[in-house]
Amino acid sequence: MQELIQAYSWINLRFLLMGLWVTIEVSVISIGLSFVIGSLLGIIRYMKLGWFSKIVGFIVDVIRNLPLLLIIFFTYFGLPKIGIHMGVMMSTTVAMTIFESAMIAEIVRSGILAVPKGQLEGALSNGLTMPETLWHILLPQAYKKMIPPLVSQFVSLIKDTSLATIIMLPEVTFRAQTIYAQKPQAIIPMFIMLALLYFVLNFTVSQLGSYFDRRMEA
Repeated sequence: MQELIQAYSWINLRFLLMGLWVTIEVSVISIGLSFVIGSLLGIIRYMKLGWFSKIVGFIVDVIRNLPLLLIIFFTYFGLPKIGIHMGVMMSTTVAMTIFESAMIAEIVRSGILAVPKGQLEGALSNGLTMPETLWHILLPQAYKKMIPPLVSQFVSLIKDTSLATIIMLPEVTFRAQTIYAQKPQAIIPMFIMLALLYFVLNFTVSQLGSYFDRRMEA
């Protein structure tokens, strides 16, 4: 009991919460950027703009089939070799954004393809341009279908921030490791606390996704 009290002391909890804030910060920035970039890439792939769409499709497929850890290594250790220097926080955010943009691009492309083809043909036959059809007809319907896979991808992104411990990003997992490295008896309490924090964070995101899903269906 004494060990449990020591593990969950205010100093340790405050230390963990500071790491949780880093996790949230990286996640929010990466989710926002990857959603915008991934949507653009998915639209480009859908529109089949000749060689441009093929190049984008090839890049997306390559990134989707690489481990995220490898991309994190590349942004932190590889880019400085060609003169691009970034801190731990920026490297993690860039790596997460690159990887998640590729994943979201495929979700967006599949979502648009799931809209009945008659919607596209009807809009074009009524004089709408392709960009107008995408913005007013296809995307609103596609995003309704995309909410569940997008939420799942965002939850995966939040959990994957823990991979950045390898480059010593001071997020919540790294800080938990720091605590139990100094006090080995705290390892189980730290695992329990990590599970609780990740659950609360990801459950909140899932509930927000369900809320928006219900609102769009109403």
